[in-house]
Amino acid sequence: MSRSPIRFCRVCAAAVEHRIPDDGDTRVRAVCPSCGTIHYENPLNVVGTVPYWGHDGAQVLLCRRAIEPRRGKWTLPAGFMELGETTEEGAARETAEEAGAQIAMEGLFTLLNVARVGQVHIYYRARLLSDRFEPGHETLEARLFHEHEIPWEELAFRTVHETLRHYFDDRRRGQFGVHTGDIA
Repeated sequence: MSRSPIRFCRVCAAAVEHRIPDDGDTRVRAVCPSCGTIHYENPLNVVGTVPYWGHDGAQVLLCRRAIEPRRGKWTLPAGFMELGETTEEGAARETAEEAGAQIAMEGLFTLLNVARVGQVHIYYRARLLSDRFEPGHETLEARLFHEHEIPWEELAFRTVHETLRHYFDDRRRGQFGVHTGDIA
């Protein structure tokens, strides 16, 4: 990831210096020369679900984005985790906000590192309790797709593509696992 965008100390508002701190650290950090605060930047968590419909899980719910980036492209319901919530709570919240979907969470499914943008994408499998959706303001449309109907070339993010690929591979095998990986 490129150099830190931090310019001013969050504690005293002095201009920061970008250097290796004197505390034995080995990375360049934003360090305040006035109050000594070291500002660390950490990856953001993107949390979401793979909502599926039916006892056989043959259909998955996708949302067409109403916002940038990738407006008009299809995605799984997901977004940034908020402070004060667990990854599972955030994934459920995002599914409700983006698709208006009622779900029952079923467990961790994919954890994908996107180091180049400082993100970790975490998806849970979730059984849909209804096939009625009420998309929120970030979604143009929410609908169910069988595997052969998925607009693979119109998916918004590579993490969504990888997660869906794992979902349908596992479904064919009749056993769902937890998948991890890195997106270059």
